[in-house]
Amino acid sequence: MIRCILIDDEQPARELVKKHLSTQADFEVIAECNNGFDGFKAIKDHDPDLIFLDIQMPKITGFEMLELLDKRPHVIFITAYDQFAIKAFELNAIDYLLKPYTPERIFKALEKAKERIHSQTPQEVNKLLDDVREKETTIDRVVVKDRSKIDIIPVDEIWYIQAEDDYVMLYTKRGRFLKKATMHYFEDHLPPKSFVRIHRSYIIHTDQIKRMERYEKETFIIELKCNETVKTSKTGAKRLKESLGM
Repeated sequence: MIRCILIDDEQPARELVKKHLSTQADFEVIAECNNGFDGFKAIKDHDPDLIFLDIQMPKITGFEMLELLDKRPHVIFITAYDQFAIKAFELNAIDYLLKPYTPERIFKALEKAKERIHSQTPQEVNKLLDDVREKETTIDRVVVKDRSKIDIIPVDEIWYIQAEDDYVMLYTKRGRFLKKATMHYFEDHLPPKSFVRIHRSYIIHTDQIKRMERYEKETFIIELKCNETVKTSKTGAKRLKESLGM
């Protein structure tokens, strides 16, 4: 039996998927949710084999919800918008259903799900998220989790970011938040007029600069308004001077 969770903010869409699944002996709906917060909790609680996931939802998107999961199930995306990396879905997710879809289309997706779930692990979802991240331009918020709590942090609230092995630590006025991501990702996707990577271990919000002191010939010690002190590398100092017009 393939255990499924439906995550879509539109009840008619969930009811339609349930109707089709009810005709299939191999599928069982074990939970349904109308937002990504509840979807995250349901996946953690029930460990499903397959989820039907909308992308554009209130609070957090389907992609942001997937980012928070340590163990990701197989996914069939359901979306009304064809601008969302459809080629990536074809290559890496089990399938995507573009609303409105026909009964024949969902049955085709279910057949693909049975074949994929019985023969593979859901690693393609990790590849999909990497592809989607690379296609993003500038981000305006970061979604993080601490156990079962989820926080949405506007990038303007970030003071600085510090590398922590395979994670990064975000320092904000609300406190510290650990996220599994790379410094390279944030360097490429934070607003370039506001954030500068000053060192392999630090990205700072330039509005947070309180004072700069020359440390060596080509580096600086920077005191931030949050009373933290960070040091630039030579390359980082060059980037910072360019950003500040020095």
